[in-house]
Amino acid sequence: IRIMKSFTYTVQDELGLHARPAGMLAKAAAGYKSVIMIDNGTKKADAKRLMAIMGMGVKKGAVVTVTVEGEDEDAAFAAIEEFFKTNL
Repeated sequence: IRIMKSFTYTVQDELGLHARPAGMLAKAAAGYKSVIMIDNGTKKADAKRLMAIMGMGVKKGAVVTVTVEGEDEDAAFAAIEEFFKTNL
């Protein structure tokens, strides 16, 4: 049985998960085969879909849970977790 990887992150960016980092996140996520989902407790979005990420309306201080599941999940997990720490 495979267990998907996940991490929780509190958004530090003053503007939250706004257009620029959302676009960068979607582009980064698109490089992996794994399914990468973002959940803010009320909404979930596929990290590869820019409009879905934007539609979540994630603000500064929001806690999001990111799950990664698929054949390249180890690499995807490491890259996406680093993305959050660096950009958000």
